[in-house]
Amino acid sequence: MATAPELVQIDLAPKLRKPKPEWLKARAPVGDNYHELKKLARSLDLHTVCESAQCPNIGECWNHGTATFMLLGNLCTRRCGFCAVPKGRPLPIDMDEPRRVAEAVATLKLKHAVVTSVNRDDDNIGAAEVFADTIRLVRELTPDCQVEVLIPDFQGREDALKIVIDAKPEILNHNTETVPRLYRAVRSGARYQRTLDLLANVKKFSPGMVSKTGVMVGIGEETYELLEVFRDLAAQRVDILTIGQYLRPSKDHLPMTRYYSPEEFRFLKDEALSMGFRHVESGPLVRSSYHAHEQAASTGLR
Repeated sequence: MATAPELVQIDLAPKLRKPKPEWLKARAPVGDNYHELKKLARSLDLHTVCESAQCPNIGECWNHGTATFMLLGNLCTRRCGFCAVPKGRPLPIDMDEPRRVAEAVATLKLKHAVVTSVNRDDDNIGAAEVFADTIRLVRELTPDCQVEVLIPDFQGREDALKIVIDAKPEILNHNTETVPRLYRAVRSGARYQRTLDLLANVKKFSPGMVSKTGVMVGIGEETYELLEVFRDLAAQRVDILTIGQYLRPSKDHLPMTRYYSPEEFRFLKDEALSMGFRHVESGPLVRSSYHAHEQAASTGLR
């Protein structure tokens, strides 16, 4: 009897064997604030994207009392090739979660709170309502706190987007992540045009709202493709753009093709600013909520 062939993982990009550059080395998470915030998240049964996505800035941000809270549980319904957040069938939406996030924001006395979520393609309207409830409850408990939301695409449902916009977050972020050619591998279940439409609709439904998006580099794109994406995003009147280095979370994720140098990040920033973005955060360790309060101030929010 013939034996079944052994299954092997195939990398679609050349292996990167260079050592990590000095500019990509982040400090290990230490400090009293880091440990207190971790304890607070556990006590309130909250998830942070800082931990779930293995963010390299967790030590710096948490020691400054800044965290990005992740709504809708810790299991994502999509299997994006770059993301370290666990995948699987999620539990029912926890409608008490907004209260606990608002309590954490109040305890930390935050002036700028960032809230994101996993994808919940099983219930887009319920997911949007949790975002809206979180915004309102944060405002009730901490009136001076600005709220930034990093939302999923809600599978293109405009009614879900309107629910979030009607709660009036100061900043609405939805990440573009990569160039159109790589969407199928990088952003499972997403569509490039859907992302552009969502960002355009932010200004359509609420012209004064600050919109934001982010891309990562080093996952197989070409520079000319990045610049084309920047032009598309500028055409949607996006206010804030973040650009950061992709770092492969594990061998089960998409391979990294190369490291970008600090000079290349400066070039991308200059090019994007010339296209009309109000603020561009570009660097090896930049992530969506990195220096979020400073980005808000640069657009006139206080």
